[in-house]
Amino acid sequence: MDAGSKTKPLLRVFSGEKLKVPPFWLMRQAGRYLPEYRELRASVPSFLELCLTPELAVEATLQPLRRFGMDAAIVFSDILLIPFALGQKVEFRDGPVLTPIRSRSDIIQLDCRAMRERLAPVYETLHRLHHNLPPETALIGFAGAPWTLATYMVEGGPSSDFAAVKAWAGEADFTKLIELLVEAVAAHLTAQIEAGAEAVQIFDTWAGVLDGAELRRLVIEPTAEIIRRVKERHPRVPVIGFPRGIGPAYADYARMTGVDAVSLDQTVEVAWAAREIQSLCPVQGNLDPQVLVAGGAMLRDEAWRILSGFADGPFIFNLGHGVLPETPPEHVAELARLIRASGAN
Repeated sequence: MDAGSKTKPLLRVFSGEKLKVPPFWLMRQAGRYLPEYRELRASVPSFLELCLTPELAVEATLQPLRRFGMDAAIVFSDILLIPFALGQKVEFRDGPVLTPIRSRSDIIQLDCRAMRERLAPVYETLHRLHHNLPPETALIGFAGAPWTLATYMVEGGPSSDFAAVKAWAGEADFTKLIELLVEAVAAHLTAQIEAGAEAVQIFDTWAGVLDGAELRRLVIEPTAEIIRRVKERHPRVPVIGFPRGIGPAYADYARMTGVDAVSLDQTVEVAWAAREIQSLCPVQGNLDPQVLVAGGAMLRDEAWRILSGFADGPFIFNLGHGVLPETPPEHVAELARLIRASGAN
């Protein structure tokens, strides 16, 4: 990290520093719960256009910071820009819709060579943010993990049972898809760092549908290879891993992938994570997004439980998943106040 990193609370945590007031940011901190975001989204015909128009993506990134003063900005983008950049048809209607990949011939049509050009607007957004954020605010880039990307690419969108991708997962052709995605994710994260990202997060949203040997083969090992490639180019840039829903296997993930921090979902028990994960690396998390929707005493009690439970080690406050669209903005403001007030206790 450069000298300027020493003033940024988020980046200090990655060095193992325990801060009296933990830094915080929220997954999906820019989005539909903010009226100014809804107005911005209505100004363009498609979500994809919003992601790929740097001046609009910069504005979306900055909106929550203006309201709540998070310690990090995460670039406004989407994990499914990688399949889009590889040449798969991706649309966003009520949710993402992809033309499913189901065969070796479908994989052959995917091409990493055009990816950097197709994602150039994302890197331009990061470049602009890097030069316009407050000096104490860190800039985070991100990508989806190979397994999670593959679920969308094979199923054609969100899935309730993951039947198609699980049926294909044991075959050699599927291994080729994972290998291609390792290459693509590593390249995308590296390009984001070169554009100004000071830390990156790997989202493995659907890691929890796997276990045992399959979890190791399709989640842990690909993530370890991505981190190896990123660190080869940028050894001092922190990587956060978020393998949602894997329970006790979070400890294996922390030990085996090389991540600099682990982001925890809301099902992970704080005392266990403080003992088993925080002893290995910084932790990030893990307030239930529904508690943020509820607000009031429940929010205060849960926030304090998490803050006190992780107080003895390096910690970044976040949610166990993304901010829900129905979240009242005033509840996010209250959470920010609670976190900042925690240093007085």
